Amino acid sequence: MARHFLRDDDLTPAEQREVLEMALAMRHDRFSHRPFAGPQSVAVIFDKHSTRTRVSFSAGISELGGFPLVIDSASSQMGRGESVADTARVLERMVSAVVWRTFGQDRLEEMAANCGVPVVNALTDSFHPCQILADLAAVADERGGVSALAGLDFAYVGDGANNMAQSYLLGCATAGMHVRIGTPEGYLPGADVVARAEEIAQTTGGSVTVTHDVSTAVQGADVVATDAWVSMGDEGEAEARERAFIDFQVNDAALELAAPGAQVLHCLPAYRGKEITADVIDGDQSIVWLEAEYRLHAQKALLTWLVEQA
Repeated sequence: MARHFLRDDDLTPAEQREVLEMALAMRHDRFSHRPFAGPQSVAVIFDKHSTRTRVSFSAGISELGGFPLVIDSASSQMGRGESVADTARVLERMVSAVVWRTFGQDRLEEMAANCGVPVVNALTDSFHPCQILADLAAVADERGGVSALAGLDFAYVGDGANNMAQSYLLGCATAGMHVRIGTPEGYLPGADVVARAEEIAQTTGGSVTVTHDVSTAVQGADVVATDAWVSMGDEGEAEARERAFIDFQVNDAALELAAPGAQVLHCLPAYRGKEITADVIDGDQSIVWLEAEYRLHAQKALLTWLVEQA
């Protein structure tokens, strides 16, 4: 049976370490693994716009010896009402894996339930697990290895209800980190996700905190992360969101509360002067560009690991 990666806790702590260690190794030897040599095809499906996801999966699959079959669903039969289950049954006979950037998590789960090859979440409204693998790999690279992640204080400030916050809860807890979400009232992550992160943290030595106080979230943090205040689909709420999140900006004052030399993450695209200031994202503590690069290496490692489980 194929292994899928639909949300961050689909990997155990030990499995996450394997993938992250492979990602670090792949950065230094990009063509060491060729699981899709042939070339085998990997379907990369987009329901949402993308830059980093499209480029990193396309380049990564090619570097793994495969052919990235990029499909914009609007121009396929999926955009004309063909069911997800029927699409899955066709794709599994033609490709070696399916990568999908879509809306509802239920769509991805339906694809996986009907597909005999690995299905990877390239972003849904609920989770963005490939991004979190890239983030953790970038932090590990800067700190000397994957073993350095456990015990770190990780602060995310901004929209606590979005896919990044929810994936940080699960992914950082899996890595044994102390993850803190700082978010305004009305923007809390799902209670079920928080409960699952707390459950994982009990087994890894990590912890979970959700707070409405930005100082509590950032105080002493080794890593400070943020994301755009207005996600895709929320454009109509832009003014209200900017008012709600103004005190949750990652700026010099926030970094003064964090641990000395704290690393700064942003999954991009970034809006300087809103969720993060130019001085911070372009400053010495930012590892945003390394983080973006690790989308390539982490996703290559993940795909390699998934197909090796067959």
